[in-house]
Amino acid sequence: MRKHILLIVATLLPLVTFAGTAHPNATVYVDKNGIMRWSDSRKEASFFGVNYTLPFAHAYRVMDYLHIDHKEAIDKDVYHFARLGLNAYRIHIWDVEISDQQGNLLENTHLDLLDYLIARLKERNIHIVITAMTTFGNGYPERNQPTDGFSYLYDKCEVHDHPEAVAKQENYISNLVSHINPYTGKAYMDDSSVIGFEINNEPCHAGTQQQTREYINRMLAAMRKAGNRKPVFYNVSHSMQQIKTYYSTPIQGTTYQWYPIGLVAGHTRKGNFLPYVDSFNIPFQDVKGFSNKAKLIYEFDPADITYSYMYPAMARTFRTAGFQWITQFAYDPIDMAWANTEYQTHFLNLAYTPQKAISMKIAAEVVQEIPLYTSYGGYPADTLFGNFRVSYQEDLSEMNTPAKFYYSGTTSTQPVQPEKLESITGYGNSPVIQYEGTGAYFLDKLSEGIWRLEVMPDAVQVNDPFARPSLKKEVVTILWNSWDMEVNLPDLGNNFTITGINNGNTYTDTSSGNHIRQLTPGVYLLKGTNAKEIEQWQKDTQWKTIKLNEYVAPAPHCKKYYVSHTPVKQVSTGEPLPIKAIIAGPQQPDSVIIYTDKVSFWNARNPYIKMEKTSGYQWEAEFPAEQTNTGQLRYHIVVYKEGQSYTFPDATTGGPLDWDFMGTNYFETEVSPSGSPILLATITTGYSDLAAYTIPEEKGQIKRQVIKNSPVEEQILRLTFHSEAENPAFYLRKYIREEIQGKLNEINMDSKVCIHLKNAPEQFRIGFITANGFTYRSECAYNSSEPIVRIPLSQMSQTATAILPHAYPIFLDKYFIPQTTLPFLPEEIETFELFFEGKTNNTYEVEIGSCWIE
Repeated sequence: MRKHILLIVATLLPLVTFAGTAHPNATVYVDKNGIMRWSDSRKEASFFGVNYTLPFAHAYRVMDYLHIDHKEAIDKDVYHFARLGLNAYRIHIWDVEISDQQGNLLENTHLDLLDYLIARLKERNIHIVITAMTTFGNGYPERNQPTDGFSYLYDKCEVHDHPEAVAKQENYISNLVSHINPYTGKAYMDDSSVIGFEINNEPCHAGTQQQTREYINRMLAAMRKAGNRKPVFYNVSHSMQQIKTYYSTPIQGTTYQWYPIGLVAGHTRKGNFLPYVDSFNIPFQDVKGFSNKAKLIYEFDPADITYSYMYPAMARTFRTAGFQWITQFAYDPIDMAWANTEYQTHFLNLAYTPQKAISMKIAAEVVQEIPLYTSYGGYPADTLFGNFRVSYQEDLSEMNTPAKFYYSGTTSTQPVQPEKLESITGYGNSPVIQYEGTGAYFLDKLSEGIWRLEVMPDAVQVNDPFARPSLKKEVVTILWNSWDMEVNLPDLGNNFTITGINNGNTYTDTSSGNHIRQLTPGVYLLKGTNAKEIEQWQKDTQWKTIKLNEYVAPAPHCKKYYVSHTPVKQVSTGEPLPIKAIIAGPQQPDSVIIYTDKVSFWNARNPYIKMEKTSGYQWEAEFPAEQTNTGQLRYHIVVYKEGQSYTFPDATTGGPLDWDFMGTNYFETEVSPSGSPILLATITTGYSDLAAYTIPEEKGQIKRQVIKNSPVEEQILRLTFHSEAENPAFYLRKYIREEIQGKLNEINMDSKVCIHLKNAPEQFRIGFITANGFTYRSECAYNSSEPIVRIPLSQMSQTATAILPHAYPIFLDKYFIPQTTLPFLPEEIETFELFFEGKTNNTYEVEIGSCWIE
C-alpha cells in the first residue's frame, strides 16, 4: 500500500508551482499598484526564464537542415529549463508563419509545435507570456522565407495605423487567444500556465497618438470579445514619443528590454561590465498611469560575452526597479548551439555555455529571493546582495545559503552550513566538490544520505561564438571524458556507493573516502552509509519537475584537435615567458611540444619546450629567460597523438620538422629591452578594434579612413565625427589588457601614456578604464607643432564611465557615476580611452597614429 501511495504522490509532484502558489490552476492578476499576484494566495508572482524560438524561423529550419525531430528537440531543451530552475518562458510569435493574408490562424506545423512546447512547459511548471505578433520577416540570419502571412503586406511602421492591416490583426489576435491547444485541451486564454499576452513585439508607431491609442484599444477589445480575461501587456520602450499614449490605455502591464552593452559586436567583448548594470532608471515614472501597470522584461542579455558574472547582477537590478517578469533572449536549442547561428550576438545553453547557464540558475534564485524595490547600494557595494555574490575578477556568480550552494566557476567560498546543504550546482572546484571536467554538475539531496548527481559532458570553446555564424563552423565542441570527482558532504560521509541510473549508464562503485573514480557524463545515485528511504528512489521516480533518470546531453562531436592560445603580445628581454593553452581533441594528446621558428628539418637536434597538462584541457609551459632575446619570438604548438602530429596556429597535419611541412603562420611575441615603449596600438596592427562612439548615438555619425601620408611617415587613422545632438560627446576606445599583460611590472605612476596625433580638437582627455570598471582621465591640449602627446599616469583622476556601446532601451543612463572613490592602479589598466566634447552640428576630425606607454 505504501508503494502505491508513493506512486500517486510522485505523479502529483509536477503540479507543485513556483512563487508561493498553492493551487495548480491559480492565475495571475494585476492589482491597483501594478503588482502581479496569484489569484489564490494573493502573493506576489515572480518569474525568471528565457525566450526560445524553435517552433519558428531559423531554429525551425535548422532542425530540418540537420534532420532532427522538432518535438524531440523541444523535449531536450525543456528538460534543461527545468534543471536550471526557470519558471518563465516568452515567445514573440512569427505571425507570418501561422497566418494568412486575412489574419486567419493557420493550423500548421509551426502552430502545432508551439502547442506542443506550451504543453511540455506546463508539465514542468513553467509559465508563459505569449507575444502575439512580430510583424516582421522570418529570415534572420538568413533571407526571409515567403509565406502568405498578412504582415508581409505592410511596412512595420505602418502596420499599426493602416485600417486594413488593423482589421486583419483584430481577426488574428482574437483567433490566437481563443485557439485550443490539442495537447492541453485548453484555449490559450483559459490555460493557467499562460499568465498573459503581449500584443506585439517592439511596435513601431509612426502615426499620431490618437491612432496609437485607437490601435491598442481595438486589440484589447478584440481579445475581450474572444473571451480573454488575462492581463494584456504592451511594449513602452519603443516609439518613445508615444509614452503618454501607452499609459492612457487600459493595458495592465508594460514591457521593456535591456541590452546593457549593445548588440552584434562581431567578436567577444572583454572587460568589467558590472557598472553598466548598476541601475535601470526609467525616466517617465511620473507619467499618469505608470504606477498601476505591471512591469515586465520581455528580453534581456549582456550580449557578446562569455562571462558568467552578469546575470545575477542584472536580476538584482531588475528587482530593485520593480520587475516581476524577466526573460532572457534567447536560449539556443541544444541541437544547434554548437554553431550559435540563431542569434550571433547571444549564446546561452546549459551544455555549451555551462558557466553562463549556472549563472542563469543563480539569477532565477535572485528573482525569487530579492524583494521588489530593494536597493543594495551602488557598485561595487552591490556585488554582494542577500545570499548572492558576483565578481568580475573571478568571473563568478555565487549563491550561498544553508540549503543551496551554487557557483558558476571555481570558488574558495565555504558553504555557510555544509551539514544543511540540499542542493549544489557548480562548475570547476569548490570546498564541496573538486572536478576537472568542463561541464556543469548538479547534486541534489533526495533524502537522508541519498543524493542525485548529474554530470554534463565537457564543453570547450574552439572559435569565437560571436563572430560571423555558420553551420559549417563549430564554436564549442563537446567531449565525453572521464574524470575523478571529490564530494565533501557531511550527509554522505565517506565510502558511499555510486550507481549510474540514466539509460545505458552501468557505472557502479564505492568511493575511496570521498573520492569517486573516473565518472563519465550521466546521472548517478549516491548513497551514504546512513541512507534512509532507499526503496523510495527508483530510476524513474518523479522528483520535483523531473524524473530521477532523465538525462539530456549532446553526443561527443570533437573530431579534430583544437588549440586555443592567445600569445603574450610583448615581454621584456631576459624575462621568462609563460605559455598557456586549452587543447581539446578526440583523445587526450600523448604530448604537446613548442618549437620556435629556429628549428629545421636539416638539424639533427632541435630545441623544444614540452608542455604539461595542469588540469582538464589546460596545458602550460614556459620559455626560460635565456630564450627571450630581443626581437620577435615566433613559435608553433604541436600536438602529438599515436604517431601523428598537428601543428598550430595553422591547424596543419604534420610537424615543423617534417620535410614537407606546410604551416606558414606562428604564434608571435615581441621581445624588447626593459624600459622600452609598451606599444598599445599602431594603425597597421592595432586599430582594427579601435571602437568609436558618439553620445547620444542616434544623432551621431562617424567615418573612418586610413591615410597614407607619404612613403616615410606612418599611416594615420582619420576619424570624422558629426552630431546633430546638443552638446555631444565623442569617444575612442580599445581593450589593451592583452597588449600590456607581459609588461605590467614596468608600468607605474611615473609612466606616461603617449599618442601621436596629427589633428585633434584643442582640448580632449586621455585615460583608461581599469579592472574595477572605473574610468580615470587627464585633461590634454593638442598642439600641432608637438604631435606626440605625453601624459603622466600620475595625472589620472577618477571620473564617470560612459556606457558604451549604448544600451537598449535608449532612455537608460548614458553614464555610470561612481559613488565610491577608488585610487587609480596602473596594474589594473584594461581599456584605453580618448574623449572630447563637441557642439551641435559641428564636424570634428581626429588623426591618430601610434599609441604607447613609456
